[in-house]
Amino acid sequence: MLTLVLGGARSGKSRIAQSICESGSKVTCIATARLDDDEMRARISRHRRARPRSWITIEEPLAIADAVAAHASSMDFILLDCLTLWLSNFCSERRDSSADSLEAAVQEEISRLAAASAASHIVAVSNEVGGGIVPESKFRFRSSPRSPTPRDADRTPNQGYSAHEARK
Repeated sequence: MLTLVLGGARSGKSRIAQSICESGSKVTCIATARLDDDEMRARISRHRRARPRSWITIEEPLAIADAVAAHASSMDFILLDCLTLWLSNFCSERRDSSADSLEAAVQEEISRLAAASAASHIVAVSNEVGGGIVPESKFRFRSSPRSPTPRDADRTPNQGYSAHEARK
């Protein structure tokens, strides 16, 4: 089973996702954040303290489908926090890829993630982007004018993940 928890940045998504998982006796949290700066270190520390000590935490910024597949069959819940940070990491690692190649790689990882959900209940956190006024931005994942903007790229895992669950 797949559950997608969407919301704005710092809106309490992780707290809601954790509350969904609390009914399970065996829970693994796959955390995708990287310890890149002091602010992120502080946020990661808060998230770690908020999770029950009995939960297993795996810090995996890129290979989320592999991490889920490795633990799904032995867990009641897998909390994947967060798809948006994973996407940022994923795109950063592939910044020299074409937009089509990047989108195909994202779709492949999300398909593998969705397939692994047959063995466990996966609760994934992701930012909702583009729901309001979206100003144009020169920010790109890489310098190519054909590169997707963050809001355009973020729709790919969110739509792919929710589409898989809708087909069930």
